[in-house]
Amino acid sequence: QLQLVESGGGLVQLGESLRLSCAASGFTLDGYNIGWFRQAPGKEREGVLCISWSGYSPNYDDSVKGRFTISRDNAKNTVYLQMDNLKPEDTAVYYCAVYAALFRSRCTTSNTPYNRWGQGTQVTVSS
Repeated sequence: QLQLVESGGGLVQLGESLRLSCAASGFTLDGYNIGWFRQAPGKEREGVLCISWSGYSPNYDDSVKGRFTISRDNAKNTVYLQMDNLKPEDTAVYYCAVYAALFRSRCTTSNTPYNRWGQGTQVTVSS
C-alpha cells in the first residue's frame, strides 16, 4: 500500500519547537519533490515549505521564514519539518505531499503538482 504518514504533531507552548516527520511506505521518495502544507480551522490549505529531489528548498512563505526548516533523509525515506519559535497562528493540521512527476528541478507550494497526500498531523500552539 502506497502511503505517506505524518507524525510529530502535538500541543506546545508559544516559542517551543516541534519536528514533524513524513514517512513514505510502499514507494521511495527519492527523485520526488516534497511539500509541507497546513490548514487552520476555517481557512484554506496553504503551502509552508517544499524541498526538491536534490535537496533545494526555496522559501515561499514569509510567515515561517527563519523559523521553519525542511529537510529530507532519502535513506530513511522520510522528510522532516523542523518548526522553531512556534506561534499560536501556526496552529493547524500539517500535511506532507509528493509530486506526481520525478526529477522536477524546482519545487513549489502550489497544490497543483502534488498527487499523493498524507492524512495530516495536528499542531496546536498555546499562548
